[in-house]
Amino acid sequence: MHNIGRSVVRKDAVEKVTGTAKYTADQITVNTLFAKMVTSPYAHARINKVDISEAERVTGVHAILTGKDANILTGEQIKDRPIIAVDRVRYNGEPVAVVIADTLAIAKRAAHLIKVSYSPLPVVHSPSQAYQQNAPLVHENLANYEKIPDVFPRPGTNICNLTKIRKGNMEQGWQASSVTAETKVSLPPSDHCAMETRSVSAEIMPDGHIIIYSSSQAPFTIKKLFNNVFGIDQGRITVHTPLVGGAYGGKSAVQLEFIVYLASQAAGGQKVQLTNSREEDFITSPVHIGLDAWVKLGSDQNGFLQAAEILFLFDGGAYSDKAVDMSRAAATNCTGPYHIKNVWCNSLCMYTNHPYATSFRGFSHPELTLAIERTLETLAEKLAMDPVELRFKNAIRPGQTTPTQVVLNESKIGNTGKCIERAAELIDWEEGDRIEVASNLIRAKGISCFWKNSNIDTNAGSGAILTFNADGTVNLSCGVVEIGTGSRTVLAQIAAERLKIDVQQVFVKMDIDTSVTPEHWKTVASRGLWMAGRAVLSACDDAICQLIDTASQALRVPRDDLDIEGGYVFVKNEPKRRLAFSQLAYGYVYPNGNAVGGQVIGRGHYTLTGMTFLDPETGKGVPGPDWTVGAQAVEVEWNAYDYTYKILRAVTVIDAGTIINPELAKGQVRGGMHMGLSFASREGFVFSENDIVLNTQFRTYKVLRYGENPEYTVDFIETPSRETAYGLRGIGEHAVIGMPAALANSLSRAAEVPLNQLPLLPELIWRMKTGGK
Repeated sequence: MHNIGRSVVRKDAVEKVTGTAKYTADQITVNTLFAKMVTSPYAHARINKVDISEAERVTGVHAILTGKDANILTGEQIKDRPIIAVDRVRYNGEPVAVVIADTLAIAKRAAHLIKVSYSPLPVVHSPSQAYQQNAPLVHENLANYEKIPDVFPRPGTNICNLTKIRKGNMEQGWQASSVTAETKVSLPPSDHCAMETRSVSAEIMPDGHIIIYSSSQAPFTIKKLFNNVFGIDQGRITVHTPLVGGAYGGKSAVQLEFIVYLASQAAGGQKVQLTNSREEDFITSPVHIGLDAWVKLGSDQNGFLQAAEILFLFDGGAYSDKAVDMSRAAATNCTGPYHIKNVWCNSLCMYTNHPYATSFRGFSHPELTLAIERTLETLAEKLAMDPVELRFKNAIRPGQTTPTQVVLNESKIGNTGKCIERAAELIDWEEGDRIEVASNLIRAKGISCFWKNSNIDTNAGSGAILTFNADGTVNLSCGVVEIGTGSRTVLAQIAAERLKIDVQQVFVKMDIDTSVTPEHWKTVASRGLWMAGRAVLSACDDAICQLIDTASQALRVPRDDLDIEGGYVFVKNEPKRRLAFSQLAYGYVYPNGNAVGGQVIGRGHYTLTGMTFLDPETGKGVPGPDWTVGAQAVEVEWNAYDYTYKILRAVTVIDAGTIINPELAKGQVRGGMHMGLSFASREGFVFSENDIVLNTQFRTYKVLRYGENPEYTVDFIETPSRETAYGLRGIGEHAVIGMPAALANSLSRAAEVPLNQLPLLPELIWRMKTGGK
């Protein structure tokens, strides 16, 4: 069969385009109650009193929760976050009370009647301020928090994690460097802007079984955290995740699930639903991380990099959540896809009084890439060297080592150099990188490179089950959440290819039910197809063994003499002697009525191997199985009169290994490019002097809109991985990563000033050009 390399229509296409697809907020039953949060108007304040007396008297209100009803600390890495604020709020938007009522309208009305008295406290405005010795402490009790072993907070400071990279000899590196370049970059926290806001419901059955519906990327993690936080047996918890309307990492965090469970408990077990408003989704739930960074690079006179000294200060916000993991991930790939023998990096996750951060598409790599790529541009200028040539010279290659000292081979790294050459060709780099096309009108180009590995749990894994129907068709069940990527369609293609049947004969269960669906660690880190693809192959092989075993008995030939093709098991040297899958799927029945075998149920699983924790002093270790690499370029047209610009063209070239579904792959990449250009050009929270978020809705929080997109060009280099299903590589996040840097490089070249902070607003260019005068 030819299922690999085909642009198969998505399995969920019809229900989505016809509007019949069901999401979490659609799971409303007659007895559903509704929850509404009361959130903090302060970024940092002591809670003096929460008066719920007037709200309790509203007809239709079933219960009201405050922090004293949920005095438990949660957190995957560090248990530092209360479910509902107790005594103190640490960010604008933090929940301080929750109303449960018959209708959402009643819940909102009662919420407005809750009176909260606050005493404002000093605010930590940025990770750079948080890093200062005299900064107010966001968490005075950091030393007493429960944490996992491989997180390294610094009690008495605002550092909730420090990851060190020490590779080579820095003294020798600087001695070998005849040219150095330094850059500081900064970007603010922002939002994921998923079309579907976060939504959760919980119901406690009479026997104590808990049923949760959640628009989550990590339904199995919800079960584990409920066990960890509340001591509830995982077998008593069922998490359903239907289709998810976009996530981009933001729905990997567990927050509303805790609230809604306590709300159901307070309402006698009745089903309670909590769906964020857009404003709540922007700031109450976790956000896209911010960064302040300093980078120094050194090279010899020929442009070969000799040393890198890097300081990352990530804005984790008020609570640690996944920000500690992101700061660690940035450290492991701190140099970008370049070979540097001598590396010193401190990557810190800082507490501030901003909304707390969680995973965002790219998992800290768009941020670190901006810092590295802007410094490379400065270095290229000092060397009087073409930026493309500088990148190609230093592109990391098989046989070289990563910052964590992993020795690379072709399977682990692909071909960065080819990506650079192809991206330069597609953007027409040789025609000129800065051209004055008219009075005050300049066209300029910028290029960047990226890489990323997974940085997930060392034992992360995935499972899959194939169930054969009596007619020989197949049902596929796995724990990868369909978040809009089309991953389940691609898994169906992988299964069909292994079973040698048409993909239309594979039917995929789209929703997750953690009681019966095989577990997939989390649908994050571009590891869905990487891990689940291997699990599906394993399940297929198990099913094929069963089919051949039964056919061997039915046809009375040795197993080794049999093969499969087109829905049949046949004798290799007599292909006409065959049995259809439909004759074997439920066992084979002889003419006399005797039966052998039974229903074919293929079981498969895969767990990452060879990964290790990082050495806390040097960072040495294996943070992921491989790296996906690529290059990106942007062309802009900048108006020197009013400082505005248009993005004309954007190019991405990724070494994606084997492309399973070309159109889905291109769609993923184009979507990532759009997202990277959007947050680079205009997105970012605007804070008041007291760290109140001022742009909490799409009227004031600007994204790249329809009609503003450039011409997108996508191409692939195909260096197959030796570890994955049919040689695929993860590409879900990667097209975001280098876009901000490529845009910053093109605009810096156009305006002839260094633009080292996001978003890249015309006002920023004006200030850099004129000093704000």
